[in-house]
Amino acid sequence: MADRKKAGDLWKSIKKNKACYAMIAPFMIFFVIFTVIPVVMSVPVGFTDFNMVQIPEFVGLSNYTTLFFSDRIFMKSVRITLIFAFFTGPLSYMLCFLLAWFIEVLPQKLKPVFTLIFYMPSMANVYTVWKLIFSGDMNGYLNSFLMNIGFINSPVQWLTDGRYVLGSAITVQLWISLGAGFLAMRAGFQNIDPVLYEAGAIEGIRNRWQELIYIVIPSMGPQLMFAAVMQIVNSFTAGTAAQNLVGFPSTDYNAHTIMTHAYDYGWVRYEMGYASAICMILFVVMFLCNKLISRLLKKYTDI
Repeated sequence: MADRKKAGDLWKSIKKNKACYAMIAPFMIFFVIFTVIPVVMSVPVGFTDFNMVQIPEFVGLSNYTTLFFSDRIFMKSVRITLIFAFFTGPLSYMLCFLLAWFIEVLPQKLKPVFTLIFYMPSMANVYTVWKLIFSGDMNGYLNSFLMNIGFINSPVQWLTDGRYVLGSAITVQLWISLGAGFLAMRAGFQNIDPVLYEAGAIEGIRNRWQELIYIVIPSMGPQLMFAAVMQIVNSFTAGTAAQNLVGFPSTDYNAHTIMTHAYDYGWVRYEMGYASAICMILFVVMFLCNKLISRLLKKYTDI
C-alpha cells in the first residue's frame, strides 16, 4: 500500500513538473543509452571471451585471474593510476576550492571573467600548446627557459624520456582539471546566504579564515561532495591527457593508466571481455572511493 502511494505521489510530481522533465529528457535518454546500459552490459561481458565478431564464450573468472596474476602491464597501470589519482585528485580539488574562493572576493564585474579564464582549459584542446612547452629540442619553451638560466646544459626529452613522461602528463591533467567541480564550488560560494556572514560577525568571527571554517565549508556541503565525486572520476579515468601528450603507448608504459589499458584492449585489440573486466575493477575502486568521501563529508551534507 505504501509503495503504491509513493508511486502515485511520484506520478503526480511528474505531471506537475512535466516541463522540467521534458527539458532533462534528452540528456537522460543519451545517459541511459550510452552510459547506464554499457555499464550494466559490461558486468556479464567481463566473464566472457568476446572479440565483437564471434559469439561471446563464457570463461568464468579467467579474465580477472589473468589481470591480477599474469598481466604485468595491468599491475603497473594500477600503480601509475594511484600515483595519478594521488596528485591530480587532492591537488585539483584544493585548487578548485582556492580559485573559487579567490574569485569570490573579486569585484562583481571581474567574477565571470576570471571564472571563464580558469574554466576554459577544461573545454579547449590544450595539448598542442603543451607539446610546444615540453618540446624536446632546444626551442621548446621549457627547455629554452631552463637552458637560459643555466639549470640544464642540453635539452630534456620531456615527452619521450621514461623519467619525465608521467610528471608531464600529471602537470597537464592538473591544468585541465578545473571543470564541473570548479563550477560547482563557484555556485556554492554564490549560494551562501549573506545573513550568515552578518550573524558570524555578531558571534565573534573577525577574518576570512574563520568565515571559511565556520560558515563557508559547512554551507557548501552538497557542492563539496559533487566536486569530490567529479575529481575522483577524473583522476581514476585519466588517460586522454597522457595519450595526447606522450603517445600511446608511453615510453616503458610509464604513463599507462588503467583507463589506457582498457582502451588498449577494447579499441585496439578488440578483446571486449578483457576490457570489460578492467573497467569493472576500475568501477569498483571508484565506487569505494566515493563511499569513503561520502562518509568524510557526511556532516556537511544531507546524505
